This record gives sequence, structure tokens and C-alpha cells, in this order.
Amino acid sequence: MEFESVIGLETHVELSTKTKMYCGCAIEFGGKANTHVCPVCLGLPGSLPQLNKQVVELGIKAGIALNCEITKVGRMDRKNYFYPDCPRNYQITQDELPLCRNGYVDIELESGEIKRIGIERIHIEDDAGKLLHTKRGALIDFNRAGVPLIEIVTKPDLRTTEEVTLYLTKIKSILSAAGISDCKMEEGSLRCDVNISVREKGDEKLGVRTEIKNINSFKSVEKVLNYEFDRQVEAVKNNEEMFVETRRWDEANNLTVVMRSKEEANDYRYFPEGDLVTLNISDEWIEEIGKTIPELPHEKQARFIKEYGLPKYDAHVLTLTTSMADFFDEAAKLSRDPKAASNWIMGDISRLMKAESIWIEELKFTPNDVAELIEVIKDGTISSAIGKQVLEDMFESGKSPKTIIDEKGLKVNNDEGAILEMVNKVLDENPQVIEQFKAGKDRILGFAVGQVMKMAKGQANPGIVNKLVEQEVKKR
Repeated sequence: MEFESVIGLETHVELSTKTKMYCGCAIEFGGKANTHVCPVCLGLPGSLPQLNKQVVELGIKAGIALNCEITKVGRMDRKNYFYPDCPRNYQITQDELPLCRNGYVDIELESGEIKRIGIERIHIEDDAGKLLHTKRGALIDFNRAGVPLIEIVTKPDLRTTEEVTLYLTKIKSILSAAGISDCKMEEGSLRCDVNISVREKGDEKLGVRTEIKNINSFKSVEKVLNYEFDRQVEAVKNNEEMFVETRRWDEANNLTVVMRSKEEANDYRYFPEGDLVTLNISDEWIEEIGKTIPELPHEKQARFIKEYGLPKYDAHVLTLTTSMADFFDEAAKLSRDPKAASNWIMGDISRLMKAESIWIEELKFTPNDVAELIEVIKDGTISSAIGKQVLEDMFESGKSPKTIIDEKGLKVNNDEGAILEMVNKVLDENPQVIEQFKAGKDRILGFAVGQVMKMAKGQANPGIVNKLVEQEVKKR
């Protein structure tokens, strides 16, 4: 008996606004507890919410970017529940009239297959506060209360951890590139609830669903899916009675723990929020917002492959962040050698950034400097080996390649007479080169070339060195 997972995701994304959803309090991650609060976000009697227009704009922007239909006439609703970090005892969200519906995201599987993941809805809502569990008891920080979110709800179209990771990676890249959210999972800007059931492969009937709440890393999502799949399959095989239930992920023990079952589930008693006006969204407003969406990562990736002839892998890596993609794009155009620009950025530049734990936007040099480095190597001013040294100096000092080459006297030596002297010296000191070459071992020439380059401190023209080594060996 072979089983498969049926998975749906509810992804909560914090929007990139400066103020909260229904009041003017500033949003600041890591601020001193309970300092960014007011009567509205504390839910004090007599306070009235006022919807932040930018929240609606960013919600519409997300909907357009994720291929959704935009709801023209909508409203906000009250979702009633009591919890210590929900100061009003209700959340202002959307129920029957979400801002966006019927969207999709296409993901490319490792096999090369394109799979479409349906998006049921995207709605806007505010976040709750944050509970801090200490030895003294539970403390509440209301700074996060009222922070605007969108919730992206997929259809149950996902089947594997690979598909889930690809989907989350793609929406994260889209939302970040479009300026909708910074999507910093470590700061809680992107979290997701996982809905999973299992069934026999080929069966169209859905199994009994379990929801796992508030997972804040891709690695944890993968662990949750693997654990729940094994747990549910074992339960089915043992004919255990299954219940619709909500669980949480226990990171310390790598297992899910029951929070509540269907019988204990809250009745949220949704009803329209009477303190906020109806949302009337015109076609003109939607069109205006659509024009602000930049070229998205998957669109850039396709362009890099078509325009620059890059391999799919290079295009994928270079579009993982907007900053990396923009840096490469400019370097490729300036150098007129996209593959060389790609090799430098994905290779030595990424290595240096990783070693110093910095992002590409923090580099001291520019795409123009990378283009100049490619140029001086191609025209023979310096060798590729010297180019690596120059790059390290650029990384430290921010100086241009030509400045570094002039200051350190790194130009390639093209003097055939001087190089010939070094070649003969190497051959005199290494008679085995002649012996092995005459015995048919041509690869020994590479050793001789390496010794000459070492003697020249990497500054001899490699083409001239190769030519003279072969010429002198054959003479002897």
C-alpha cells in the first residue's frame, strides 16, 4: 500500500508599511516591549480603527503578482476569539469577501515538470501581540498587535516537501522583489500554517486533515511534513480513529503536539466590521498598482537565459535576490560578456561575501569595476590568476582594477626574451621534463609552464609561456 500527502498552506506575510494596519503606531522589529502602542492597537474602549490605505495597495499588489482576481467591492470582518495577546478579543480580518481570489504560482520540479499551485484566496488582516514565556510566567508584548498581514491560502495542490519548498521559495522571492514584504522569516515576517492529510495513491477521497500552526522556517516546514506523513500513515495502517485537529511543532523534540481537536475548535462568529467602510476598488486603481510591480525574479531568470544565453542554473542562482540580479545585469551589459560576469559573481565574489558574511549591496566596488576586471583580463593586461588577486584587493579597498594594477605593477609581462630566459632556467633545473616528454608524456609540459609562471610571480603572459615551453622542449 503506497500513500501520498495532500498539502495546503496558509502563509502569513507581514507587509512593508511604516505604520500599523488600523492606527499610526510605528512598526519596528525588536523595539522595547510595549512602546509602539496606542488605544487603538491596545483595543481600549472608545477607540476606533482607520484602515491604512497602503495595506490595501500592497494586498492588491500581491494579488496581481500572484495572478489573482481582485475583489472590487469588499469589506473587513470581525473574527471573534479570546486569547491574551489579542487585546480586542477579536481580529479584524476578511471572511466572505477576501481581497484576492483564484490565483496561482507555477513551480518547476527537479524533473523539469512545471506544476501549477492554485491560490484560493489572499486576505488582509492584523497580527496579534507576542507572548513571552518566562520563569515568572507569561508576559505580553503588544508592539506586534495591529501589524498588517496578508494571508495567502493555497488549494490542496501540493504533494511533496519538494513542491512545498519550491512554492514557498517562489512566493518569498516574488513578494520581496515587489517590495510587498521583506519576508524575513527569522523576524517573523513570513510564517505558515501547514494543512496535511494522507491517502492511498490513486484515491481521490481526501484523508483526515491536521493543521500545524506558525512554522517560521523552511527547514521546520520540511520536518513537520515528514513527521506528520509518517505519523498519519502509521495511524491509517493501524486503523486508528483520526480526528480533524490543530497541532503545533515542538522544535526541541521534533514532533507535533495536539493543541485542540475539532470538538474544541473555536466558533469565530464572523460578522462585518461596522467601524470600517466598504472597500470599493476601481479598475483604474488596480491598473495603477500593477504598473508599480517590477520585473519579478522568474521573469528575470527567463530573460537572462534568453538575452544572455546563461545556463538555467546560473540564471536561477543570480535571481535569488533582487540585489544580486541587478548587480549581474549591469555587469553583464557593461562588460558585454555575461558568462564571465556570471562566473565572477557566482564564484570568487560570492566566496568573499560568504567569508565576510555580507550581502552584495554592501560591496565596496561596483558592477562597472567587475566589467573593467573582465576587460583587463581579456585584453591581456593581467592574467586570470592575477585577476583573482586584484578582486581581493577590490574587495578590501574598493579601488578600481586599473588603479590596483598600476599601484602594484601587476601588468602581464609580454617580453618574449625575458620569458625565454625563465623557460630555459626551469628546463635546466628540471631535466626530467625533457625525458618524460620524449617518452610521450605530454602532460609534463603543464608542470614546466607552472614553474615558469611561479618564477614570474604569475605576471608572464600564459600564451607566450606555453608557446616557448613547447618550443624549447622540442629543441632539446
